[in-house]
Amino acid sequence: MAESQRPLTGIVDDVGGLVDLAAYEAHEGYAGAREALTGMTPAEVIALVKDANLRGRGGAGFPTGLKWSFVPQGEASDDGLKYLVCNGDEMEPGTFKDRYLLEYNPHLLVEGMIIGAYAIGAAQGYVFLRGEYHEPYRQLQTAIDDAKAKGYLGQNIFGSGFNFDLRIHRSAGRYICGEETALLNALEGKRAQPRTKPPFPPASGAWGRPTIVNNVETFCNVPCILRNGVEWYQELGNGEDAGTKLYGVSGRVNNPGLWELPIGTPIREIIDVHAGGMQDGYKLRGLLPGGASTDFLVEKHFDLAMDYGTIQAAGSRMGTGTMILMDDSICPVDMCRNLEHFFAQESCGFCTPCREGLPWVERLLTDIEEGRGKPGDLELLDRNAQFIGGVTNTFCLHAPGAIEPLASALKYFREDFEEHIRTGVCPYANNR
Repeated sequence: MAESQRPLTGIVDDVGGLVDLAAYEAHEGYAGAREALTGMTPAEVIALVKDANLRGRGGAGFPTGLKWSFVPQGEASDDGLKYLVCNGDEMEPGTFKDRYLLEYNPHLLVEGMIIGAYAIGAAQGYVFLRGEYHEPYRQLQTAIDDAKAKGYLGQNIFGSGFNFDLRIHRSAGRYICGEETALLNALEGKRAQPRTKPPFPPASGAWGRPTIVNNVETFCNVPCILRNGVEWYQELGNGEDAGTKLYGVSGRVNNPGLWELPIGTPIREIIDVHAGGMQDGYKLRGLLPGGASTDFLVEKHFDLAMDYGTIQAAGSRMGTGTMILMDDSICPVDMCRNLEHFFAQESCGFCTPCREGLPWVERLLTDIEEGRGKPGDLELLDRNAQFIGGVTNTFCLHAPGAIEPLASALKYFREDFEEHIRTGVCPYANNR
C-alpha cells in the first residue's frame, strides 16, 4: 500500500522509524490543523468528520463527529471552559495498537487533538497515558514540546486566535479507566470508578465541564481526513465503514504483529496473509476478535469482514481489532479462568455482580480445571454468565464485557468443560 492508503503508519515506513517534527512536516504534517483553524468554522470541522463516517477506534465504534456535536456550542459555562481528553491507557489484554502510534508517529495524535479541540472549543487537552508506557511517554512529550516550540500548541495557533494547551497525565493503572467516566475521575485525582449517567461527559465531564474523550487511533485519523477529504477517506474502507484500521494478531502464528489495513479486511486474510498463518503443528480453534472482553469466534466466522456491523451480527464485537488466537493446544477452560482472573482483579468493586460474581466464576473455573468440577457446575456458570452479563444488572459494562469470553466458550467449547468434569483431568495438561 502507498502511504496515502495507510495514512496512520505509511509515513513510519517511509521514514524508517520514529517520525520527528521535521519528517512529519515534510509529509504535510499540521497542514490539516492549519486548514481547520484558518479556513473552517468549528461546525464545519464537525460536519466533515461526520460525513467521513469516522467511528471511534477504542472499541465501541461510536461515530466521532456525532459525539463531538453533543458538546454545547459557544459559552457552555461561566467561562466557556471545555476539555478534550485522549484515552491512551490501552489496558485491554492483547491490544498494542495505540502504543505503536505513540512511539512512532506522536505528532499525528497531537495534530488530531488540535483539530478536535478547535471543533469543540476546548482550550485544554490531556492525554491519559498508561503508566507503563515509558517509551511512548518520552516520544509523546518530545512531540508536544516540539509542537509548542513551533507554535502549533499554545496561544494564537496559526494566527487564528485559537489557544490550546496539551499535557500528559500518566495513569496509575486500572483496566476500568477504559470506561470514560472512570478515566475522568482518575484524571481529577479521584478513585477510578464510573459515574452515574446522565449527565454524559459532552455536557458535564472533567471538573463538571463539557468534555470529549476519544481514543489515540481515533484522533490520529482526523488530520488525514482534513488533508485528503471525505471521499478519499470513505474509499479506504472495504464496506460500509470508512478508513483504515490497525489490526493486530497475537498467538501461535508465524508473524504476530500489527498492520494498518482497510477496515473490513476479512479475518482469514489478516491471519493467513499478514500474520503468516498458523505455526506448523497447530490449528486455529477460535479467537477473540477485539481483545479479551469480546466473544469467541470460531471456524464458521473466519471468512467474515472485520468491521463493526459484521462482527456484531456474528454475536461478538470488533472491539480494538486486535485478535487473540486460541489454537488446538490451548485449554478453553484454563484460558477462560485466566481471563476471569484478570477481570476479577480489575473490578472497581462498586456493584455486587461484578465484585462478588467475577471472583466466584474464577473459583468455579479453577475447580473445573484442577479436577474438582461437579455435575451442575456448567449450569451454575450459565446462570452466572446470564446474570453478570445483563447490561442492566451492573453500574457499567465491565462485568458484561468480562463475562463475554466465558459465555461464548460455554457455547462453542462446551464439550471441553464437560470432559474436565467427567474425567477430573485437563486433556491439555501435557501441552504446558
